[in-house]
Amino acid sequence: MDNKDTAHSHLLSFLNAIPPVDFWCVYGSTLHSTDPGKSTMVDYILGVSDPLQWHSENLKMNADHYASWMVLLGGAKLITNIADKLGVGVHFNPYVTWNDKVNMLVDNLDIETINSVNLRAAMSAALLLLLPKFTEEDLYAKICSLSYMGDVRMLFAEDRNKVKKIVQGQFDLFQSMYKPFLEEYEGKDFLRFSSSKNQLANISQDCGLPVTHSHISFLPPTVRSQMGMKIGKKKVISESGKVGNGNELGFGSREEAAKCMQKALRRTVMVSSARQAVSGLLTVGGVKAARYLTSKMCKAWRSWTRT
Repeated sequence: MDNKDTAHSHLLSFLNAIPPVDFWCVYGSTLHSTDPGKSTMVDYILGVSDPLQWHSENLKMNADHYASWMVLLGGAKLITNIADKLGVGVHFNPYVTWNDKVNMLVDNLDIETINSVNLRAAMSAALLLLLPKFTEEDLYAKICSLSYMGDVRMLFAEDRNKVKKIVQGQFDLFQSMYKPFLEEYEGKDFLRFSSSKNQLANISQDCGLPVTHSHISFLPPTVRSQMGMKIGKKKVISESGKVGNGNELGFGSREEAAKCMQKALRRTVMVSSARQAVSGLLTVGGVKAARYLTSKMCKAWRSWTRT
C-alpha cells in the first residue's frame, strides 16, 4: 500500500465511528496538500437523507460531538432544528476524533450530478467578473473567491492569502475539474485559448450580451431570483438570435449584469455565513467554539503581519 492509499484509508476510518451516511467527502487543503504532515485538521462533509434519525443514532454513539446543553434540553430534535432554522441546514463540529478502522463509502444522493451543475455555475459567474483577457490562474482564483464574497469570517478569521494558496496548491485539481467546461465553452466560441511561456493558458472571452445572458442562465436559481428583483425580467435575445419568452433576465450591458450578480452573491454568502456562524457557536459549545475561533484568528493575524 503506497502513501496515497494509506492516507485514503486514514480518511475513510472516520466513517467507522459514526452512523451510516448517504454521502461523504473530504475537502480543503488536507486532501490535496503538498505537505500532508502540516495540517492537523481534516474537513469532512457528511450527507444524510434523514438528519433527525442520524443525530439520534449519533447521540448514542458520540454524545461528546454536541454541546452538553443541547443533549440535555432537546437532543436530536433541537440539534436538527438549530441547523435547519437558525443555520443553513448544516451541523458544524470541529475537533472530532476517531479510530483507525476503515469502512467503505456509498454515495446514493447523486451528488456527482449536483456537483457538475455547481461547477458550471461557478465558472459562468467567474467569467462574468473577469476582464476580456485573463490567465488560467486568474480564472481559478476568481472561481475560488466566489465562496468568500461577503463571508463574515474574512473580516477577522481567515488568511488573507487563502484563495491564492488554495489555487497554487491545487492547480492540477482545478484543471481536471473545469477542463470539460472549458472545452465546451471553447467549442461555442465563448472562450479562446493561447499558450504562454510557462505552458499555462492565456484566455480571451466573448463579452457580448448573448454570451452574458447564457452565463446568467447557468447561475443558481436563488442568485437569479435576487438579480431579477433588482432589474426585473424582460425579453432578451438568445444565442441563436431568437427573442426570449420574457422570463429571462435582461441587462443593458455585461458590466450591469456582473455588478448585479456580485451584489446578489455577496448578500447570499454574508447571510449564510452569519447564520452558520451563530448556529455553529451554539451547537459545538463555548469551549470548542472559542478554541476554533482563536485558531482561525491567529492564522488570519499571521497572514496580515507577514511580509
